[in-house]
Amino acid sequence: MNNKTKEILDITQEECAEVIVAISKINRFGIDNYKPTKPLTNRQHLEEEVGDLLAMIDLMEEFKVI
Repeated sequence: MNNKTKEILDITQEECAEVIVAISKINRFGIDNYKPTKPLTNRQHLEEEVGDLLAMIDLMEEFKVI
């Protein structure tokens, strides 16, 4: 595995973990809830994290990882 592939996989793994955390917060606190110190609702935060994950999936396709 070359360095670029490893980097793409590592970042994709991190993004998957962030999606898991966002979903866990929704399950615990509600989808439209938010922390007073954060400007986004849990739904908006999940949307951002899923967007990041989709970007990494695109990169995996572009670099022929998948």
